[in-house]
Amino acid sequence: MFLWFLGGSILLVMLVFQSPAIDYRMVALGAVLPVGELAFGAPRLLHTLLGAVLVLVVVMVFTRNRRVVRRRLLGIPIGVFLHLVLDGVWTRASLFWWPFRGTAFDGELPEVSRGMWSVVLELAGAAMLVFLWRSCGLADRQRRDRFLRTGQLNLRAVR
Repeated sequence: MFLWFLGGSILLVMLVFQSPAIDYRMVALGAVLPVGELAFGAPRLLHTLLGAVLVLVVVMVFTRNRRVVRRRLLGIPIGVFLHLVLDGVWTRASLFWWPFRGTAFDGELPEVSRGMWSVVLELAGAAMLVFLWRSCGLADRQRRDRFLRTGQLNLRAVR
């Protein structure tokens, strides 16, 4: 599962924050970062609330007195938090509240434990990305270049 997290996180941030200054590339990066735990075969720190909070703390500590860098990098922890929401990790209390409800990382990754629902979610993610492409005018080279350079999207078309 990849497209579900990309499309869902960008669309949710766009609808909730409605800020043209957010770097949506960083939101997307944060949203897919926990997928890297597939290499371990089981969920790890990035699938927990503590992991998302630690990512936020790291960004806040290392960007002290650097507002522009902080504004750009805050998208990463936002994306990680949205991954937890879009993945439904909050429904698995022992994983979500790790280590407060046990210290073992057991069970399958939520991304691979859904069976055919994973296909449905990927198709929904693809549909969200197509919607974002069209509504933000990313077919236009200037808008696309702006997004690739700054991470900013044209929000006027979506409102």
